[in-house]
Amino acid sequence: MPPDLEREYVEYVTARLPRLHRMAYLLCADAFQADDIVQATLTALYVNWKRAAGADNLDGYVHRIMVRRYLDERRRGWSKVLLGDRVPELSAPADHGVEERDALLTALRSLPKGQRAVVVLRYFGDLSVEATSEALGCSVGNVKSQCSRGLATLRQALDARHPITTSQGAGDHS
Repeated sequence: MPPDLEREYVEYVTARLPRLHRMAYLLCADAFQADDIVQATLTALYVNWKRAAGADNLDGYVHRIMVRRYLDERRRGWSKVLLGDRVPELSAPADHGVEERDALLTALRSLPKGQRAVVVLRYFGDLSVEATSEALGCSVGNVKSQCSRGLATLRQALDARHPITTSQGAGDHS
């Protein structure tokens, strides 16, 4: 790759790497798998950088690669194989929002992969409906319906964890 194109690639990746990793993590809910997805995405981007750099919407192009890599990982049976005799213990950071984050990630994991991809790109990736449509290679209407269904399922799952209770009965007005 010519030095000027390589410099552009490095600048693009440097600026977007944290966001790409966050999006990959939200898609798969596993930090190690997110690393693999980001690496596969950036490798594919590097190989096709000359063509990709000329795209009208480079971020959409990259998001489409990422979602495809995520879906490819989900299709591979070997990715579920545990290579050790026990699961390593992971320490959780001291964070007060751990329960909420875990509830959200659990709810996200319960979504079908199409709805999850739409919700992650729209609300965690801050993409417009049109950009999400372009990234996923589907219609705007499909993005809207998948998003609506996904959000309804998320609300239902999260509301089930925290039902609204009232301190007074319906007839008690004291």
